[in-house]
Amino acid sequence: MEKKQFQAESKRLLEMMISSIYSQKEIFLRELISNASDAIDKIYYKALTDPKLVFNKEDYYIKVIADKENRTLTIRDTGIGMTEDELENNLGVIAKSGSLAFKKEYASQDGHELIGQFGVGFYSAFMVADKVTVISRALGSDHAFKWESTGTDGYTITPCEKAEVGTDIILKIKENTEEENYDAFLETYRLQEIIKKYSDFIRYPIKMDVTVKKLKEGSENELVDVQEEQTINSMVPIWRKNKNELTPEDYEQFYKEKHYGFDKPIKYVHLNVEGTVTYQAILFIPETIPFNYYTKEYEKGLELYSNGVLIMNKCADLLPDHFSFVKGMVDSDSLSLNISREILQHDRQLKLIAKNIARKIKSQLQSMLKDEREKYEQFYKSFGRQLKYGVYSDFGANKETLQDLLLFYSSKEKKLVTLDEYVSRMPEDQKYIYYATGESIERIEKLPQTELVADKGYEILYFTDDIDEFAIKMMMSYKDKPFKNVSSGDLGIEAEEQESDQEKQENQELFEYMKNQLSGKVTNVKASKRLKNHPVCLSSEGEVTIEMEKILNAQPNNPNVKANKVLEINIHHEVFQTLKDAFEKDKDKLNLYTNLLYNQALLIEGLPIDDPVQFTNDICKIMV
Repeated sequence: MEKKQFQAESKRLLEMMISSIYSQKEIFLRELISNASDAIDKIYYKALTDPKLVFNKEDYYIKVIADKENRTLTIRDTGIGMTEDELENNLGVIAKSGSLAFKKEYASQDGHELIGQFGVGFYSAFMVADKVTVISRALGSDHAFKWESTGTDGYTITPCEKAEVGTDIILKIKENTEEENYDAFLETYRLQEIIKKYSDFIRYPIKMDVTVKKLKEGSENELVDVQEEQTINSMVPIWRKNKNELTPEDYEQFYKEKHYGFDKPIKYVHLNVEGTVTYQAILFIPETIPFNYYTKEYEKGLELYSNGVLIMNKCADLLPDHFSFVKGMVDSDSLSLNISREILQHDRQLKLIAKNIARKIKSQLQSMLKDEREKYEQFYKSFGRQLKYGVYSDFGANKETLQDLLLFYSSKEKKLVTLDEYVSRMPEDQKYIYYATGESIERIEKLPQTELVADKGYEILYFTDDIDEFAIKMMMSYKDKPFKNVSSGDLGIEAEEQESDQEKQENQELFEYMKNQLSGKVTNVKASKRLKNHPVCLSSEGEVTIEMEKILNAQPNNPNVKANKVLEINIHHEVFQTLKDAFEKDKDKLNLYTNLLYNQALLIEGLPIDDPVQFTNDICKIMV
């Protein structure tokens, strides 16, 4: 019996493939089952043009047989089989795809698409097997042949006996090593797990003999182990069913079966797109946030199938970061896969699908915001932060896409409102969209800086997320209305009472003295135009606000960012007269009051006091 050699290029490819093309060894079963499915499909195609050949789908199946004693794993199909020449050409030349050649000869019909393209999947068997034997009998032939190989040293082809048309691939599973547990590929539960993961939606039944417990005949409670042939795969995926046949419960069950989450999806969408790129998809918007969503451990992405075969568990390229909360799957036969069918080549089809999916997600969210406001607010409570991060990231590239999905708490409405709703209520004389920042709604409502804006009857948006102000800074404006922090230097509101020139001069000397006393802590001390009832507050000048300073300095790398703080004094408050008197009569007391007011303003902003001990001593000095 002559041993034939692989071509030199094929031999190098086989060596490379066994060691590096596939990232996970379990992939071999997916590849062999996909080849078996193609073999059955080929009979279907031939039946379309051969009136003598009748294709009855119920007669065809794939069977996986594990034999622990002999360490063999057999993948049997009832497909078209191979002649001696086909064994030589398809298996003797690596990367020559019999399915690809067949696909060119027979055009796709009735939604049947051959899976194989590259002709390398079969050789993934050598990742787990010391020896691979293929016994095949071709359709219309009385003869069968055996192809056998132990790897790169070549192969043999000999005549053999096989009663039925089809192919048996028999793998002699490797012995365990310190790094790999090859025994797992002989365990029924592990094989079932791999089949469900990658090949659950192969259109033909994948069968296995499974041990189940049944009542012993004649017994009421004694159980015995019985071998039972079971179909492991679901065969018909939900996304290929008519939407009219499906109920919300069907989608919820699919969500649970695929372990997309422990909750119920708050919204789902079923897509069936034909055109430049053809694909089917089911997308879910979860109800609750995953426990690890805002951690590095969370992986975004949709499951990606090609002709019902799982290619990637999480294809990150199908979702933009701002919609990373979406779960679901995409199935397409229009994709360009790489040689291992594990990784997608970045091509036009993928980008088109991703673009369409992003557009559809936004459309669903807008629809929910408009027609199911309570449900949208529930979603926003979980994932609104991610939408705001999307506005801020990539230098604001997605702000136009996301700005109408944002919600903020309103000082007037006492509930969440959209930016469009805010702008629609603005008085004609209002120039800005006003907002205030703080840790909670309760704290913001007590901020002295809100007094003037609220007194004018203007609505204020409350920002309680650390990302809020960063996102708004990236937007700059909405519908030509700039955003304005109530703590910013100029509120764009004219004060009703103006200081006289003499008062300005007198006050300026006092404020200059206080500024020097607070040297390095504030950039200015001035009379406040925003305060009504409170004696003092801090405002900021420049792009970095006080809230942004707090957030940035709370980061692990602690960049020590400082806002340009301004101490504002309410000259209509009785405290101001006390300051004036101290300025004229007792500078030591003025120094004490200045430090107290500055620290008071820090506390109002939620900022730490530089010297808490000195602050308490200063309070005691006033008390005695």
